[in-house]
Amino acid sequence: MANRLAGAISPYLVQHSTNPVDWWPWGAEAFEEARRRDVPILLSVGYASCHWCHVMAHESFEDQVTARLINEHFVAIKVDREERPDVDAVYMNATQALSGQGGWPMTVFCTPDGEPFQAGTYYPPEPRQGQPSLRQLLDAVARAWTEQRDTIIEAAHEVVDHVESSTVLTPAMIPATLGAEDVDVAWERLLPDYDPIDGGFGRAPKFPTAMVLEALLRISQAGSLPSHVREQAADMALDSLEAMARGGLCDQIGGGFHRYSVDAQWVVPHFEKMLYDNALLLPAYAHAATLTEGPRAALFTRVADDLVDWLVREMTTPDGAFAAALDADSPDPLGQSSEGEYYIWNPAQIQQVIGDAEFRDVLTMFRVTDPGSFEGYASTLQLRADPQELGPGGVRLYHRARAVLGEVREHRAAPARDDKVVACWNGWMVSGLVRASRWLDRPAWLQAARRAAEVVWDVHLVDGRLRRVSRDGVVSEAPATLDDHGALAEACGLLAEVTGEPVWTDRARALVAIAEEHFAAGDGGWWDTADDAAGLWMRPRALDDNATPSGVAAMVAALRQLTRVTGEESYDARADRAARTQGPLLRSAPRFAGMALADTVSRLV
Repeated sequence: MANRLAGAISPYLVQHSTNPVDWWPWGAEAFEEARRRDVPILLSVGYASCHWCHVMAHESFEDQVTARLINEHFVAIKVDREERPDVDAVYMNATQALSGQGGWPMTVFCTPDGEPFQAGTYYPPEPRQGQPSLRQLLDAVARAWTEQRDTIIEAAHEVVDHVESSTVLTPAMIPATLGAEDVDVAWERLLPDYDPIDGGFGRAPKFPTAMVLEALLRISQAGSLPSHVREQAADMALDSLEAMARGGLCDQIGGGFHRYSVDAQWVVPHFEKMLYDNALLLPAYAHAATLTEGPRAALFTRVADDLVDWLVREMTTPDGAFAAALDADSPDPLGQSSEGEYYIWNPAQIQQVIGDAEFRDVLTMFRVTDPGSFEGYASTLQLRADPQELGPGGVRLYHRARAVLGEVREHRAAPARDDKVVACWNGWMVSGLVRASRWLDRPAWLQAARRAAEVVWDVHLVDGRLRRVSRDGVVSEAPATLDDHGALAEACGLLAEVTGEPVWTDRARALVAIAEEHFAAGDGGWWDTADDAAGLWMRPRALDDNATPSGVAAMVAALRQLTRVTGEESYDARADRAARTQGPLLRSAPRFAGMALADTVSRLV
């Protein structure tokens, strides 16, 4: 029997609508039910394209015995983190405080008032490598709720107090200005994190830090900075972009980028494809293409062209907006999920479709080997050298191989598409398309951007307020967060600048005004949720960029763009006040303040 998720907008919730677990969507009714039954809450947070979310769902949430345990002792709430980033942020902070790590699926046990007391991520169906099974954990928590209730509630209060105190920003922490000294400090802290061999920042797993790369491109063009800093920044950005473009992180056949690389060399990706990664990488590649020449410029331009081709072909919804993601997994003939199966190849498969005469050259071109770079002796495709290096026929063979392998892929089981439309992700993609259209002279991209922005504005603005998510033209009740307002306002501002149409300026102004009225904080920044949003036990506020820019960074970018369009310096002054709230982060952890660094560099005289 279907549970309460069957009518949800979120594809992730719908995926769980036939589980034997008696799921509730996030809302006051679920908490009231927990109070009525006097049982704790099992909160499960994930998203539709998450591989390990699928694994845990199949192993545990589709299991009748596990479901009976959950239904008997808990009220179970299922949350799509992409629809409710506010819920995800609050409980992720708690999960990291309780377990020392975070990720998805996120599994949190809460009091009926929503205060967390036990949390983790994926739990296996059987004990494994020192980790308890989910059933063991369910039994232990249910027993403790009965026998040690006071201890649990006290622990929950301590978690809440700890998480709330960690988000406090005092006036003494906010600098009076941001300028060259802050850039110098951020630069010195960035350097040790850079990988000079394989590009990018940090070790495995390695993420495409698009915001930091854009900051480096701006540093390379900042005439007030020392020449050796500008040159090094250019090398870091361009080398990283090239390494990602040539590795398995980039879909060498279909275009676009996967979520991240599980290794430091960009060989094996986590295969989900997210709209936001591609939205942020598109303008980085287009910008980089304008700053270089020769084969590297050609590579960056082709990557941008391929990305937009993929966007139009696979990610554009019937009404012209952009879908959220492609799954990491493909269904196999038995109905199970197989990660990456759509994208990987072995030598025999390539020989069969390319032919005996040229298949070895194709294996060399894409680094497909007998041992393989992935599971089951298969390889991801990489393009570590230019096709010209294979001789006079290299370019022809490259294009033929892409066409043939692409045609074969069309007959494979394709990853599922999460076709919900997220306001901020569409905003970033619109901005990326507008910028890339100008840099690479692609007028059709501007038209695609304009159409998507129209759809989001028409569907997501309800009674003068922005909503975060829609699907098939039906908007969710989930309220928009700060980054939704900032990303869409910047997109509207860019469209106003490029098209000269006043309506886009009016829309950008309206979104900024909503943010000022409902999100402003007393210290010059903003909260991530509106003042009239449904209550959590704390109001989230994140200053750091993660996979996407922080809400405050998105708003600062929107205000800067409005200043350029309108000439009104009040928007710039407001952006300055907000940018200062990121000053401590910029100095201490610039990898997570890429947008703030890019903004500060752009303000240098």
